[in-house]
Amino acid sequence: MNEGISPRGDMNAFSEQFAHEDYFMQQARSNGLEIAAPDPSAGVGNFLKFATKLINSKSVVEIGTGSGVGGLWLLQGMPIDGVLTTIDSEREHSKIARNIFEEAGITSTKYRIITGKLIEVVGKLADNSYELVVIRPALDLFDMVAESYRLLKPNGLLIIDQVLSGGKVADSTQRDPESISRRDVIKVIKEDERWLATVIPIGAGLLVANKLP
Repeated sequence: MNEGISPRGDMNAFSEQFAHEDYFMQQARSNGLEIAAPDPSAGVGNFLKFATKLINSKSVVEIGTGSGVGGLWLLQGMPIDGVLTTIDSEREHSKIARNIFEEAGITSTKYRIITGKLIEVVGKLADNSYELVVIRPALDLFDMVAESYRLLKPNGLLIIDQVLSGGKVADSTQRDPESISRRDVIKVIKEDERWLATVIPIGAGLLVANKLP
């Protein structure tokens, strides 16, 4: 380091501290830690709320419910007549998410929680019916992206959470299945002219893609 130049602060920590999680988000996160649920970081959650509010999304699909942290953030950004569809393959995840939604006083008409094999559930959702799709698991990621394109309305947003695997995707020596899947899907979306995309290094990494009309 050059003399006279102060070291830079931790941008990631600063970004995460910028976001404020309410009591129910904190409780959901605590519940998720007990069962190792793949919940978004506070910074990512805040971005999800921001993006949802920005595009005034009334119809959102979240693939990977976790403990409900992501859903709580998304619901905060949605209009009063919006509906969140959140899907998980683990019944325990769905159960604790439903409990925290109820504790937070969120009316059941605002969300539907579906438990099942992810790709099968997603495959039954209607074409061109959603403004935002959020994907968290790496399993079947290519198929999930293809389904997301089908589900989204023109100009809809796809957000892939944890897409950088916390830095592993950027390290070409990391050859675990999840890192390879996420690394390859980033390349595919980047080269697909149907998407306008960017990668944002907050949380474990976000890919944000706009479905071009």
